[in-house]
Amino acid sequence: MTLRRPRLRATVAPALLTASACVALTACGTSEADSTGAASAAKGTVSVRIPDPGNSGLLALGKKDGSLEKALAKVGATVEWTGSAGPFAPAAQAMNADQLDIATGSITSGITSLAQRPGFKFFTAVDPDAAGEGILVKDGSGIDSVADLVGKKVAVNQGGTGEYLLLKALAKAHIPADKVKRVYLRPDQTAAVFNAGKVDAWSVWATYAVAEIGSGKAHFVADGAAIGSDNYSLNAVRTGFAEQHPKVVKALYQYLHNGSVKQKQNPAAYLNVFTDVGPTAVTGKAKDIQTEFTGKSATVEPIGPEDIKRFEAVAEFYAEQKVTKTKVDVAAHLLDIEKLT
Repeated sequence: MTLRRPRLRATVAPALLTASACVALTACGTSEADSTGAASAAKGTVSVRIPDPGNSGLLALGKKDGSLEKALAKVGATVEWTGSAGPFAPAAQAMNADQLDIATGSITSGITSLAQRPGFKFFTAVDPDAAGEGILVKDGSGIDSVADLVGKKVAVNQGGTGEYLLLKALAKAHIPADKVKRVYLRPDQTAAVFNAGKVDAWSVWATYAVAEIGSGKAHFVADGAAIGSDNYSLNAVRTGFAEQHPKVVKALYQYLHNGSVKQKQNPAAYLNVFTDVGPTAVTGKAKDIQTEFTGKSATVEPIGPEDIKRFEAVAEFYAEQKVTKTKVDVAAHLLDIEKLT
């Protein structure tokens, strides 16, 4: 299998993606993980446990059309959809407990999870998306700049994308972090609070921002580009699984890379994969906005030297801001996908 070489990233547009609340992680027991992998291999098929992707995205389409199963079958693997896609911190916990093999998250939530006792490594990178994340405010709120957040309440997910974007925006504007009140909320619980006016702004990413912007009642006062975000999206693999089945991890990378190229070219095909009605469907203006964001997004790539420098910059920033107690060594928890055999 020939892997696409990582492109040079001397200049990359900043911003985007997934994160989560910071929760304590359990230790990873590799002996149990290895025995699970060995049992699967003995039967001739390796089961890859991946969170159910829901109604939209690359994996959703791969689930519906069977293309992911076909790609993994070539390396003796099959997919086991388990749970549902969501914040990275609980997914990291699940990988540590040998309940999950693959998960997607942001470098920001990844760092807070790595600060615990991680049983996973990152193996892909998606460059920050300047358009899809930022600090959301209601139209007519009177908040026209980051400086206007002083004295206000801003909803963030602790230790993840939301807290990072807010702290980064304040630092760039030379505003002390304690001049703005951070309200720690789970992202899936924040929309009601934001729309009820119980917080003045919401530091958030595309998964949740699209519906709010699509309503025609909210906008970013500062998006990822304006903030100078280094918030990459990453795919993580359970350490024990990667050690046991490197060819499966490599095949999964190739599938994700190829699919992300197609998704960028035709974003609409990856929306409302299973249904175009109901709470999981993206409709109206929100659909147009999501299509636009996806069309501007980057593709899944191997982790290169320039990416690592930016990961380390986020880790240093988190330590400076007291989000983590010390600077997390991100490089120690990365896989070079092109060296897997």
